Amino acid sequence: MSLIASDQFRIVVGLGKSGMSLVRFLARQGLRFAVCDTRANPPELEGLKRDYPEVEVRCGELDVEFLCRASELYVSPGLAISTPALAEAAARGVKLSGDIDLFARYAKAPIVAITGSNAKSTVTTLVGEMAAAAGKRVAVGGNLGTPALDLLDDSVELYVLELSSFQLETTHQLNAEVATCLNISEDHMDRYSGLPAYHLAKHRIFRGARQVVINRDDALSRPLVADQLPSLCFGLGKPDFNRFGLLEENGEKYLAYQFAALLPVRELKIRGAHNQSNALAALALGHAVGLPFEPMLATLRQFKGLAHRCQWVGERAGVSYYDDSKATNVGAALAAIEGLGADIAGKLVLIAGGDGKGADFSALKAPVARFCRAVVLLGRDAERLAEALGDAAPLLRVKTLDEAVQRCSELAESGDAVLLSPACASLDMFKNFEERGRLFAQAVEALH
Repeated sequence: MSLIASDQFRIVVGLGKSGMSLVRFLARQGLRFAVCDTRANPPELEGLKRDYPEVEVRCGELDVEFLCRASELYVSPGLAISTPALAEAAARGVKLSGDIDLFARYAKAPIVAITGSNAKSTVTTLVGEMAAAAGKRVAVGGNLGTPALDLLDDSVELYVLELSSFQLETTHQLNAEVATCLNISEDHMDRYSGLPAYHLAKHRIFRGARQVVINRDDALSRPLVADQLPSLCFGLGKPDFNRFGLLEENGEKYLAYQFAALLPVRELKIRGAHNQSNALAALALGHAVGLPFEPMLATLRQFKGLAHRCQWVGERAGVSYYDDSKATNVGAALAAIEGLGADIAGKLVLIAGGDGKGADFSALKAPVARFCRAVVLLGRDAERLAEALGDAAPLLRVKTLDEAVQRCSELAESGDAVLLSPACASLDMFKNFEERGRLFAQAVEALH
């Protein structure tokens, strides 16, 4: 049975991955809709014409009059709702929504909702694996992997969703069982007017939430909700009542809840303080939805991390090489530099640069001075990074990633680590961050 009026006309705006999931969903519901995209040849156009030949599709500049024929527009996360044609349609009374808003209307199982500038994919994957280990029929997706609407299934017992700020812009009432904003740092400043606007978009995740999980090490993660809402928190300090943290006993550091040690940190396969924080966040979210500790801890013992997230790729001449290509913003690079830098015997040789998306790089200067032997810079914003880092460490400029890896191998000493953590998007030089990471690993493999 459809929860939305069947006599109304809707338009899917944007024909990428999430747009095509909307097409499939609306078609299954037997609803009237059309599709439009600002691009002349969007990624899913061929599939749409093949599988849904009866659906009207318009490509190119958005037509306000066409948009205003709809009662509701389902806007792709890739398109800002401030786009003039969308803003005009909204001003004329058309509702702007998205796939996550629609998912929330139909999902029958509890939702674990996760956002943040960094680490959301790692924490989402961990919670999903913890739920599976606990015997739950769990569905994981959203901004990560499978689009949310493709997850809908009456047999699912728990949904775990990674959500971006772009998805949350069009999410009006998520009603998650538990929601968290892991952290906030500057990102996508080419889309938002500033950090406050980005922060407000992220915090839409808490709308209708029954419980919240708070990172006590990041004040901007604290939700703007009533204090009486049930909450758990995590952080790298000592835990307390309803808190996850780190305890030290007999010289050994443990993940802990309240006053009980749960797991020695040395048993984690994921390295660095930032990954200890990720493990604690996942435990807090799992605990909030009733997952037992035993399968959650078993999952943590086995979890090797995600590709391109501070991933160990090899060792050469006593130097370890780490691929953190997913660090497409300053906050992610900070977490890797500080987390890994404090966890190795030697120093870091950092590879950074790319498309900075308008971010302020100045926060990198102090950790680079503390943890880095040198920094190798490449990409569009290499000079902006150089200006921000100043004399924090010796700086070298290179033209290619192969050259960067070669220079790092010459600079690093035994016990050091070479870290690709660009603090920038990859699109100035690469297809995506995955390609950048793969090419880094190939360059490491090619070292003699």
